Parts: sequence; structure tokens; C-alpha cells
Amino acid sequence: MAKVEILMPQMGESIIEATVLEWLKKVGEEVNQEESLLEVATDKVDTEVPSPYEGIIKELLVEKGEIIEIGKPIAIIETYEEEANGAEASEFDRQAEVEQNEAEAGVNINGQEKIVATDDRFYSPLVKNIAKAEKISGEELATIAGSGLNNRVTKKDIIAYLDQRKQKDKDSLFKPAGTENYKVSSTATNNLSIPPVTIDEKDEIIEMNRMRKIIADRMLASRRVSAHVSSFVEADVTGLMSWRVKVKEEFQRKEKEKLTLTPIFIEAVVKAIKDFPMVNVSVDGYKIIKRKAINVGMAVALEDGNLIVPVIHDADQLSLVGLAAKVNDMARRARENKLKPEELSGGTYTITNIGTFGNIAGTPIILQPQVAILALGAVQKKASVIETKYGDMLGIRQKMILSHSYDHRVIDGSLGGLFVKRVADYLEDFDEERKW
Repeated sequence: MAKVEILMPQMGESIIEATVLEWLKKVGEEVNQEESLLEVATDKVDTEVPSPYEGIIKELLVEKGEIIEIGKPIAIIETYEEEANGAEASEFDRQAEVEQNEAEAGVNINGQEKIVATDDRFYSPLVKNIAKAEKISGEELATIAGSGLNNRVTKKDIIAYLDQRKQKDKDSLFKPAGTENYKVSSTATNNLSIPPVTIDEKDEIIEMNRMRKIIADRMLASRRVSAHVSSFVEADVTGLMSWRVKVKEEFQRKEKEKLTLTPIFIEAVVKAIKDFPMVNVSVDGYKIIKRKAINVGMAVALEDGNLIVPVIHDADQLSLVGLAAKVNDMARRARENKLKPEELSGGTYTITNIGTFGNIAGTPIILQPQVAILALGAVQKKASVIETKYGDMLGIRQKMILSHSYDHRVIDGSLGGLFVKRVADYLEDFDEERKW
């Protein structure tokens, strides 16, 4: 039998750590391969982590409530396989740690005192292993202050350095690249005054839950990063609505899926993105990253009032039936908290159907690192002027407002306006004779 370390797996794009919510297995219990080992929470989703091995739980390395980095050990399992190279590597690490401890005490492995010049410090195998695993170059390693004999870098020193580096990465997560030297004038900041919150004895204080805190931070960060501008277009969707009423029962009977408006909206958005691909971009400092994939995020409201945005990857490769299946499945699993981490990352453009709440228009906040988001208002019956070859006449039409928020750093008013108008055109010109 062999003992192996279970590492925290990659949880999706941009996720660097997770919080342990609950261990689903205890020390001494048996676990099967791919059986859920623990439940964790990231800044995107709560999910279960499966075991990559079959065996007996020997040790749990992190506790409930503890934050663990992606790629770090979380448990030790004794597998039913013979010990192999992994055990030899572990033994090497143990020997390296012994050498490190001896070096920090001022002796080498032979018990001799070892004086190392400050410009040519000795690094133990353990420190070198950590540096290699964390991709710390020799130049970067030389900058780490050492607390050991003759400024030698100890295990504690390099771990502390990595913690500081991780914190810097988190602090700069939403800071736009290329703005490091930008300074806000002291006059402007000094004139800012936020009145204190007064609390009456009848008021109720509600602590934000973890997801609401994340949403709050992300929305503020997006406002700081992107120059938000909005354009609005009203679309006549009378033909589209008539078609849906006509085919929705047959669609559900044959395709085993409900036909909502959302997949129809996504289909129109995908077509418009193909016409205006510079909407499907991200910004990195003064570089524009033009996305090849069209991955459409759709905002889903949860029962607790929070919001989550599952992503339909390669939406341009799906038919209307495929889009309907994806929309229904993801919306259901979002509300059941069963989405996978990879289904919440990689979006290149987002839509939010605010019409489901009876809203007719809105100015949604861009989901970073995207540069645009489309809000779809409620469909309303309106008295409208209809142009015919016999002249103008009044009629009842079904109309909706499309609200397009975009990042003015890279999308000017012409592109932002033309794009949302093109989406409206696709909805207005919907083929009422199509099968689906």
C-alpha cells in the first residue's frame, strides 16, 4: 500500500484558493475513486471535490473553514497500490527538511559549521523544491530576505514570501493593467465625504453572506475598471412572440425541452457578435484581447436574492434546440447549487433577462474581464404606428427594450449602438416559417 497526497484541484479560470465548507469523509474511512471527499467554496461557486484515488483516509491536512490554495495538499490517502516513485519523492522531501533544519541550526550534515557569504547563500533542497514548485526564479529567490544563519532562506521565509506575493496578486486582481502610475488628486479625495450610517433601534441589521460580499466587491471593482456607457434600442418582436406561441408545445413534445425566450435572445446575440467581433474582447492594459470563442454568460437570479452567471461555451456552435437545452439545464442546476466551476468561467459576453422581473430597461454592470453586457426588458403590448403601402395605421405590437452597457475604453458609441441595433434587427426579422 502507498500513501499519496491529495491536492486541491484546479477549480476554474482565475480561481486561486477555496474555503473548506465540510469534510465528507473522516480519518479511517474508505473512499472510492471519484467519490466526493469534501465540499469547498470559491468566489464563484460551492462544489464538491472528488478523490482521485481509492483508499483509506489517513490524515486531513486542512480544517473546516480554512482557506487552501489551488494545488496545495489537503489530505493523505493510503491507496491499495504498491508504493512507487511518489513515496521516494516524499522521502527526499523529508530528508531535505532534515538538512534544512540542520542548516538553520548552523551545521551541515556532517555536523560542521558552514559559513555562507551573503552574496552566495546556501539554499537547502527543501527551499529549492518549494521555489521550483512555485516557479520562483533564481533571481527572485535571491531577493527573499533570510532569517537563518548568515541570512540563509528558511522554509518559514519562503512560505511567508509566497503568502505576501499571493496577497499582492489578490489586491491587484481588478486593478487595470497599465494604471500603476495613475494617481487621484488629493483635492478630489479630500472633498469626498460619506455620511455615517445611523441606526434606529427599530432597524434590523442583516450581515451579508459570503456570495453577497463577493458580488458587492466585484460590482464596485468593475465600476472602477471600466468606463460604463449604455445604449438603448426598442425592438418589435411581434413575429417572434407569435412563432413561439405557435410552436412551443410541439417543441416541448418533440425535443423534451421548454422553449423560453432566453435561447432565442442568445441566438440573436451570437449572430450580432459574429457581425461585430470587436464586442467580444477583453482589455489588458493598452492591449485588446480579441476572443475567438463566443462564450455567452446568462445571469440567473437565485432564491436567496443573489446572482450567478453560468456560461454557455461555444454558443455559436449550438442550434436553437441545443441552446434551449443548455439554458434550461444550467438555470436549474444554478438554483440547485450544482454547477461545476468550469461552467462559471470563460465567458466573453453576458446577457441578463430583466424582463422576467417585469423590468422594461436597465443599465447592468459589466462582468469583468468582459467589455459588454446586454439587458433584455419585458415584452409589452403597445399601440404603434405601422407603415404599410397604403399609408400609416395604428396597431397593437409586442415590443421590448434592449439595454446595452459597454466599456468605453474599447467600445465607442457607434460600435456599442450598432451592435445592440443588430441584435434588435435579428429579433425583428425572425423567420416565422422556420421549424426551429
